[in-house]
Amino acid sequence: MNYNSLRIDVLTLFPAMFQGPMTESMLWKARDRGLLDLRLHDIRDFTTDKHRTADDIPYGGGGGMIMKPEPVVAAIEHALIDAPPGTPVILMTPQGRVFSHRIAVELSRHERLVLVCGRYEGIDDRVRQLLITDELSIGDYVLTGGELPAMVVIDAVVRHIPGVLGAEGAANSDSHADGILEGPHFTRPPLFHGLSVPQVLQDGDHGKVARWRREQGLRRTWERRPDLLLTAELTEDERYLLGRFADEDSRRATG
Repeated sequence: MNYNSLRIDVLTLFPAMFQGPMTESMLWKARDRGLLDLRLHDIRDFTTDKHRTADDIPYGGGGGMIMKPEPVVAAIEHALIDAPPGTPVILMTPQGRVFSHRIAVELSRHERLVLVCGRYEGIDDRVRQLLITDELSIGDYVLTGGELPAMVVIDAVVRHIPGVLGAEGAANSDSHADGILEGPHFTRPPLFHGLSVPQVLQDGDHGKVARWRREQGLRRTWERRPDLLLTAELTEDERYLLGRFADEDSRRATG
């Protein structure tokens, strides 16, 4: 079976950071199968002075340094050579929209992506005005650079490329795929430190297993991330289950 590949160009001052995570496990397999074409670009290669200067002091004063616009713009333009129209150019920044499962699926449908990793106090804003099409954050906290967030985005996106995961459509059963967390998983042995695998998982009735897993996923979502249930698409039976969970919680609280 033939699958489409995804090319991701990463622009960074520290390309060596990607060598370990991007050459192991699923990402290595994706590259080995030709499903992922990952290209790392050192922004310093696009500087024009002998010191390869990529940052400078900020206008208006203040602490820290700002990444200069010239090498970043040159690096982006180089990455976009022969890129199809509409190729996303994404700046990794804590000011961006918060990355999610939905965004990962959305990005996996493109032929090309360009990820720009900021450093220091940030990138000259004219880069954003000229070439950035999207901005992503992996959470409401600040890291020392955009490299780790870029790795998170790559990992989450690549698993949605058809052919990357062993089982077709396996990503569709992950937590957050349909707004519901996954329930518990078990493997052998059936008894471990006095704890046994639920009998329903050992009986071989696939219909009952599917129902049990869905109920456990709903319960785990109710207990850990009830905010997800506000937008999840639920059947009437599933809404009944949530009502039952609420009644059980109420009884425990008053008992």
